[in-house]
Amino acid sequence: MLLLDHVSIGVPDLDAARPFYDAIMEALGASKVYDRRDALGYGARCSADDVASSCLAVYLDPSPIAMNRRHWCFKALTREQVDDFYRRGLATGGRSDGEPGIRPAYHEHYYAAFLLDPAGNKIEAVCHAREASKSVVKRG
Repeated sequence: MLLLDHVSIGVPDLDAARPFYDAIMEALGASKVYDRRDALGYGARCSADDVASSCLAVYLDPSPIAMNRRHWCFKALTREQVDDFYRRGLATGGRSDGEPGIRPAYHEHYYAAFLLDPAGNKIEAVCHAREASKSVVKRG
């Protein structure tokens, strides 16, 4: 079940947020669908022909961002995407809120990384899949 259709995140400085969200969304395979003076959009909007898509909007919003338990978690298909999300986020103004790794408190394969965006919003990427098995090459 895909629970969310779309999500909006507010930031006080869209110019500071743009490189961060461009980088982490690209790492997760989400296309940028619009870039306006007051908002950025990633993913794909649903339609009658596509009911499974979802999208993220990052809006210019001068409201203060206070410490709270709210955060946005994005699905990653692979652990490599989680690692890339984290690296790219740090390189574009994000701050670490938890390095990539297994979080066994959730389940034995929960592989996630946590960032704070340039405004302080809590952002996560998670891969629920088992680690890809390594091929063993037998020498004869």
